Amino acid sequence: MADRALASRALTACALAAALVLAGCASGPRSSGGGVASGRDGPGSNIPSDLDRVPDAEPRIEAIRSSGGTSKPYTVLGRGYVPITDDRPFRESGIASWYGRKFHAASTASGEPYDMYAMTAAHKTLPLPSYVRVRNPANGREVIVRVNDRGPFVDGRVIDLSYTAALKLDLLRGVAPVEIERITNDDIRTGAWRRDAGTAYAAAPAPAPAPVRVAAAPVAVPSAWVAPVAMTAAAAPVATMPVAPQTPVMAAAPSEPEAPAGPREAMVVTDLAPLAPLAAPATSSAPSSAAAGFWVQLGAFRERDGAETLRSQAARGLPTLAPQLRVFSEAGTHRLQAGPFPSRNAAGEAVTQLRDNLRIAPMVVERR
Repeated sequence: MADRALASRALTACALAAALVLAGCASGPRSSGGGVASGRDGPGSNIPSDLDRVPDAEPRIEAIRSSGGTSKPYTVLGRGYVPITDDRPFRESGIASWYGRKFHAASTASGEPYDMYAMTAAHKTLPLPSYVRVRNPANGREVIVRVNDRGPFVDGRVIDLSYTAALKLDLLRGVAPVEIERITNDDIRTGAWRRDAGTAYAAAPAPAPAPVRVAAAPVAVPSAWVAPVAMTAAAAPVATMPVAPQTPVMAAAPSEPEAPAGPREAMVVTDLAPLAPLAAPATSSAPSSAAAGFWVQLGAFRERDGAETLRSQAARGLPTLAPQLRVFSEAGTHRLQAGPFPSRNAAGEAVTQLRDNLRIAPMVVERR
């Protein structure tokens, strides 16, 4: 009996030690600042002088793992997470942190060694690997990183960046709000992830007075025409649209990276029911180029029919906006936009009308 009790205690101790090792590795809970000996993280010494010139990760098609350790549901610090195992679009807003020398050269959740000077990141549920565009709304800087690790496991944190990625976004002073957008394999295949020449995404419009609401049926678009758009009824700050980035959020940064982050629900992609194409409005002969100014983008499509159908529905739901609706075909993508508007605030009012009446997630872009 004594031997059996000792064996049981030994097995329990081994299991606990394994759990602690898993929680303490680069894919587990992380803290920031201080030295390795003290268990704290930091930038390290002998930092290369040209890190600001390190190129972004170059998106390439990589197989999405639907099995294996990085794809199975897992639990950290009592919270469960379910990794995404398909090529869905994904957007998220929240706090970003970074990790440095404490984990440099340690094995990541994907089995690759962590390189604090490469353009990589950790996320709790995105497929490993994934490519993500990260934007700092406080200064408009953007980077593309390759997600190859799990974390951060602190409430409110959505991504843990490498030291270099944080440097390029000017986030080394601590944690700060960011917006992230997954670049899907389909985006890479079609080239839709590349920024359009001559189109810059404008800062978020100032809040506008609530407009008079006109009842309208929800907009439905055939799934064959558009890359899936993920939205839920309780849509928090999370929304998805595969081609264009979301509008920014206000930012403020604490003084130092802190401890890791808590879970965030994985996006749920729902294909919309097929819908018969509708006749385009009389304004269907849109010019091939757009006037400079502020425009509101209603959607981006791989097939022009999808953009024309949404234009027809938008024209019926908001007749006053119909004359301003245009479809622009650029680099194999067809964008439905309304404009131009004389100011960002005026475009913001149109965004509110479209969101309230058509139940879509438009965004403001600036054409120069």
